Amino acid sequence: MKNPIGIISMQFTRPFTNAALPLLARTRALGFDFIELLVPEPDDDLDPAELRRICADQGLEIVLAARVNLQRSIAGEDAAARQGGLDYLEYCVEMADRLGAHIIGGPLYGEPLVFAGRPPQPWTADQIATRAARTIEGLSRAAPIAASAGKVFALEPLNRFETDIVNTTAQAIEVVDSVGSAGLGIVLDTFHMNMEERSIPDAIRAAGPRLVHFQANENHRGFPGTGNMDWTAIMRALAQIGYAGPVSLEPFRRDDDRLALPIAHWRPPHENEDDKLRAGLALIRAALRFAEVNH
Repeated sequence: MKNPIGIISMQFTRPFTNAALPLLARTRALGFDFIELLVPEPDDDLDPAELRRICADQGLEIVLAARVNLQRSIAGEDAAARQGGLDYLEYCVEMADRLGAHIIGGPLYGEPLVFAGRPPQPWTADQIATRAARTIEGLSRAAPIAASAGKVFALEPLNRFETDIVNTTAQAIEVVDSVGSAGLGIVLDTFHMNMEERSIPDAIRAAGPRLVHFQANENHRGFPGTGNMDWTAIMRALAQIGYAGPVSLEPFRRDDDRLALPIAHWRPPHENEDDKLRAGLALIRAALRFAEVNH
């Protein structure tokens, strides 16, 4: 099968520190081809060289996910925050080089909503245009840095409750095409697409060769096969555009339906989920394989 399949480290623990390094062997034993890690912060208790060594020993690749915030936002109103965003993206490239990773994905523009406690703003038309221009300008500066290092940023649209910069595949395409650099592509997450796209398969086909990473998540972030996603149609669309890149799973919704539970916040697992992870992996792998021979 051409598409490597991985799992996000938050499935097991957060933050990912030296104490979590044994999880890498477990990830490989479950059948995954790569681990998707949040870009380590400078003060994290994590040895990048040791992490890279263990992954190499296990035959496990690494995909990185950027951690943006209001202090490092290339689209922000504050000039210091915009510079912080550029500095952070350059740091991400450096960390990818240290870890041997190729892809750095996420909402690279910054400006989170719910996770930063920032309410949506009633921007004027001029403010909206300015924020869009800042996003393109910032990524036009960052993408060549990634390309020169042999890396690629993957711009991720998030749903309307998590950002007001890039919500749809069409918007991501506009940014990527405006930047026009080999150092910038798109990552699509079906969890967000389920809310914002008229058709997930059509959006995938529109992204076409710009797609460099794909996150296969159920509508409720549960294990693959427990929600309403049409994996046959989704994987067929990936096959139709010749997508051969990584596919990651992020099924970190826990089996917990208590009233008043803060479901938007990450929670650690309270049970061994290995069998469910193996089953979800098998489903996605089968859907990808079926699409390869029936698209």
